[in-house]
Amino acid sequence: MSHTAYRVLARKYRPQTFADLVGQEVLVRTLSNAITSGRVAHAIMLTGIRGIGKTTTARIIARALNCLGPDGQASSATTEPCGVCANCKAIADGRHVDVLEMDAASHTGVGDMRDLIETVHYAPTAARYKVYIIDEVHMLSNSAFNALLKTLEEPPPHVIFLFATTELRKIPVTIVSRCQRFDLKRLDTETLTAHLGRVCQQEQVAADEDALRLIALAAEGSVRDGLSLLDRAIAHGLGNSAPRIEAVAVRHMLGLADRTRVFELLEAALSGDVQAALDALGAQYRDGADLVQLMQELMALVHTITRLQVAPVSDLGPAFAEQEKDRAASLAQKLAVPETTRAWQMLLKGVDEVKRAPDALAAAEMVLIRLCYAAQLPSPADLLRSLQEGGSVPAPSRAPAAPAPRPMAPAGHAMTSGSTPILAAATPMPAHAPAPESRPTAHLSLAASNPAPTLEHWQDLVSLLDQRREPMLLHNLTQTVIPLRLTPGCLELAPLPAMSPGFPAKLAEFLQGVMRTPWKVVMATGDGMTLAQQKEAAYQAELDASKQAPLVKAILDAFPGADVVALRDQ
Repeated sequence: MSHTAYRVLARKYRPQTFADLVGQEVLVRTLSNAITSGRVAHAIMLTGIRGIGKTTTARIIARALNCLGPDGQASSATTEPCGVCANCKAIADGRHVDVLEMDAASHTGVGDMRDLIETVHYAPTAARYKVYIIDEVHMLSNSAFNALLKTLEEPPPHVIFLFATTELRKIPVTIVSRCQRFDLKRLDTETLTAHLGRVCQQEQVAADEDALRLIALAAEGSVRDGLSLLDRAIAHGLGNSAPRIEAVAVRHMLGLADRTRVFELLEAALSGDVQAALDALGAQYRDGADLVQLMQELMALVHTITRLQVAPVSDLGPAFAEQEKDRAASLAQKLAVPETTRAWQMLLKGVDEVKRAPDALAAAEMVLIRLCYAAQLPSPADLLRSLQEGGSVPAPSRAPAAPAPRPMAPAGHAMTSGSTPILAAATPMPAHAPAPESRPTAHLSLAASNPAPTLEHWQDLVSLLDQRREPMLLHNLTQTVIPLRLTPGCLELAPLPAMSPGFPAKLAEFLQGVMRTPWKVVMATGDGMTLAQQKEAAYQAELDASKQAPLVKAILDAFPGADVVALRDQ
């Protein structure tokens, strides 16, 4: 008993002519006109995502240029290769002597390219053109590209180079500039769904339109991926008494969640119902939903709702059923844009967490808990507006207990702690501002018009060392000595153990060179804080004072567990 080998749909329905190419109207028109008018470029670069038809297009071009017609008498290229002549059959089978197809992923070296270039100057044996198809050309080494440059710029008239790549940015610009570039576009969902429907008709397989749309969405614009998924879906339904591709089966096959249940999960999370959200997540996980895809579906739904909020008349397209459109529109009216944008940011971060976490379910639950917690809090804009207008802010309905006090985060760093909101009270005061008494009262000018700056405060000296790029002197002055007295021509300092031995002499020498007057640096005994410690103490005092401001106190009361962690300029 003989068996015929099964050909997968992606190979069985591979386009054989330009008319068979799906969704590439611009490319087809341009190449057809070029072939008809005899203006075919000597090098063509085909780019696009995987499974969009790059290599297939290159083979169609090779057949179109070398087709002999059904009677074998055609004398010129054609836009409709016959598919039956000797050249068409040999090219389709990959055995034509004048059409060389090379995979650059396995022939990356300069030696492979030299072998190819050596054959370029020989005339074709049985075809009009000698065609070189190099797939995944971005995999060639730099040396291989350099070896190809001269030949690619001035090839013999009987040679055509056809390159295919998914990574155009990895190809040297010197190569791309020598080619005529065509970008094969990603198929939209409607076009790919229609194409899958035509394939199902030819295969005599019944399929729901919603099921085909799900396959098209999962293929992300790739025809080959769509046909491969359709193959799986057909095999998945063969065990039924009445084989049919149904949306429920496709969702189960792809690990997708039912969109109705996605709506329910999102509604529970955005209403702050933690228990309902966790129960819905657990149910979908037990039913086989892929958690990463579930997070992505939640993101897609939040994006749709936000679109409806900012553009209520926008068309969601056939991907949504009428009932789903109504439900999305209802959510768009209930929610505010700040709520949906906040949910988007949290889900965007959550997708990566679910991907990387050792326990994906635990990570997904934490994402939902954060969404629920955030849903119970007012937006920062609403909170500030209410406080500025003299209103009161109600406490969250299910606010968790405030966490135990923690060490304050270093200045300039935001505080993050699970679901605890981040709060930074901003005042017009730079981080680590100097003490009021040590702030500069004169701006230094080192231009020729004012060669000798005035040193009236310690901060003047700090600024001078910083401007003159003296990091070692600056470090010693601010960190390793206690400033005692600054008078014209004299500095009095109390040394600490960490001070560099030669610091006093180097500082005096620096000041004499800049000020053009004698200066001395005297070491004495005394108590106090270094300039760095004074600066930190002043900053900490202003940080503590900011917490007592009425507006800041109201914000801290509205967000249990929040704290002021930094002061920044506005």
